Amino acid sequence: MRIIPAIDIIEGKCVRLSKGDYNTKIIYNENPLEVAKEFQDHGIEYLHLVDLDGAKSKHIVNHKILEQIASQTNLKVDFGGGLKTDEDLKIAFESGANQITGGSIAVKDTGTFKSWLSKFGADKIILGADANNEKIAVSGWLEESEEELIPFVQNYQKEGVSYVICTDISKDGMLQGPSFDLYKKMLTEIPNIKLIASGGISTFDELPKLAELGCEGTIIGKAIYENRISLKQLENYILNN
Repeated sequence: MRIIPAIDIIEGKCVRLSKGDYNTKIIYNENPLEVAKEFQDHGIEYLHLVDLDGAKSKHIVNHKILEQIASQTNLKVDFGGGLKTDEDLKIAFESGANQITGGSIAVKDTGTFKSWLSKFGADKIILGADANNEKIAVSGWLEESEEELIPFVQNYQKEGVSYVICTDISKDGMLQGPSFDLYKKMLTEIPNIKLIASGGISTFDELPKLAELGCEGTIIGKAIYENRISLKQLENYILNN
């Protein structure tokens, strides 16, 4: 299972939110590049970079940070937040993104999202399936849609999607553990999906459990910043798996 730390960006700074609420912002570091380099120093190969300003303004904003991290580390970056147009994707890939994540757009503009899959290939496009009570949430989680999580993912799997990041919003940033039951259900009902678990991860012991369920990767955010999981532990996990 891939270990994918998260860096969320507001105004160029590394922050975390709870349940996607911008009013709960905590700044952890003024310099995201510094954080990314530290991850790399501990054997981490992947990074989930979220442009929260982009998510709010509905177009790419923090691509300069992406460019810095992609050009000054070897991390494979998946980048998301506010990607709405072909131009946004062009900027993201030119700035060094290895993959991009599309969330709200996959709900609100299915035509564009499907065109990205055929244009860039399913390996480059991750479906962001963020859910509250198994309903898909959009617009930086500010609104809940009527889309049911599992049929939503199943439909996109038919269109060629293979990577899915699923965040249970009720768990995100709460450090109360991930949605094991939800992921188990998804992996049972949507075979062959590369499921990346996100949200709520709080202790190192949860990682082997997610791997055992069959998650392809896991995104870890606040647990690292609050020192619940050390980079040394992650380094050892990567070395031994």
